[in-house]
Amino acid sequence: MANVSLGVPPTQSALEAEAPACVRSALNRQRRRAAWLFLLPMLLVLLLVAAWPLAQTIRFSLTDAKLGDLAGAEFVGLRNYYEWVDYGDGEGEAFGLLVDPVWWQAVWNTVRYTLISVSIETVLGLVFALVLNAEFRGRALVRAAVLIPWAIPTIVSAKMWAWMMNDQFGILNDMLLRVGLISAPIAWTASPDTAMIAVIIVDVWKTTPFMALLILAGLQMVPGDVYEAARIDGVNPVKVFFRVTLPLIRPAILVAVIFRALDALRVFDLIYVLTPNNADTKTMSVYAQENLFQFDNFAQGSAASTMLFLVIAMITLLYIRTARLNLEGGEGR
Repeated sequence: MANVSLGVPPTQSALEAEAPACVRSALNRQRRRAAWLFLLPMLLVLLLVAAWPLAQTIRFSLTDAKLGDLAGAEFVGLRNYYEWVDYGDGEGEAFGLLVDPVWWQAVWNTVRYTLISVSIETVLGLVFALVLNAEFRGRALVRAAVLIPWAIPTIVSAKMWAWMMNDQFGILNDMLLRVGLISAPIAWTASPDTAMIAVIIVDVWKTTPFMALLILAGLQMVPGDVYEAARIDGVNPVKVFFRVTLPLIRPAILVAVIFRALDALRVFDLIYVLTPNNADTKTMSVYAQENLFQFDNFAQGSAASTMLFLVIAMITLLYIRTARLNLEGGEGR
């Protein structure tokens, strides 16, 4: 074994490197078989709880299904997505999901909500993580307290904030009136100008601890020797953060952002409870639910659900691809 030092026991990688090609090939096949055996139960569960319902949703989106008669649904192709009806006099009209202004407003509401809320939560989560990573008395108690908003169910949080933001007896308006920031009570969840702001406030309050927890896990992995060397060299703390801390925790931040963005893109319960029947905050999930169960348009709701899945899938693949390039330091490989 030419690559093994005298007197030093050979490592597993060294043994594999010295093994014949046929042995390495057999080992690789054995590892692949073991990996598939471990993954098989999870894949079967995903097939039952995710793949099958998704396939059924796509199937219903290509039919004229109604909630009360799913068995009698007939195939209509892509009419639920787009259909041009010719009136015979040289004019016509387009119908379907892709030309529905309500759907595109829901898409814009979802994208706006995701971009704003995730951006704020990432910044605040980073700040909280840096504070919680510092050494101070009572740090464990503060860490537990910060997680309380995240532990509260979303429905409970939405109802609690709905009462706090009520324009007649809400505590939020009372506090702002006392300090002179507003001159009259604001209907936070009902006004078109403040409905989305109210939703974002509640979401930031609830989900920032989740971002802080993931980023804190990344900070805990940063070696202390790095900061000790920077302190000995007299490096400015701000420069240490941007040149040392931020690059080292970038993978944790990327993971936190993608998890939170995926959750925000499919938001339903917070919007449905806090601002029901409000076109200014209606998201893609709310649009799909309304058509599926309230408007008795199961086919249109299935088409909206399918489009929601495609949007999330494309954004996820694009983000993962971009994140992988950044993490590897590649140059467009």
